[in-house]
Amino acid sequence: QVQLVESGGGLVQVEDSLRLSCAASGSTASRAVVGWFRQAPGKEREFIASISWSYGHTYYSDSMKGRFTISRDNAKNTVYPQMSRLKPEDTAVYYCAAKRSTTIGTMAREYDYWGQGTQVTVSS
Repeated sequence: QVQLVESGGGLVQVEDSLRLSCAASGSTASRAVVGWFRQAPGKEREFIASISWSYGHTYYSDSMKGRFTISRDNAKNTVYPQMSRLKPEDTAVYYCAAKRSTTIGTMAREYDYWGQGTQVTVSS
């Protein structure tokens, strides 16, 4: 079993930067890859990026490419997405998720565990 707890969301201004966190506990083998998704009201959950625990390999979708950087601290079992140049359309609930498979994982259904989400609101 894996538990994921996101934090760091809040209300920010346009062009601000924000760092989120996803603290993971439980079996390392069950969270081979951690992904980040977001979901805005009335929209489907959207993949942003993923990172592998073992090697730190990252993959980014085009949705926030160049503005979203993901890293991990294995000693703290925490993944850190850093977001920059935020826009009002980035307003959403941001989720981290983990999966056992070592494939990149761009679809929500590929992930086995989910955090509760953290709200990010970008005000103009």
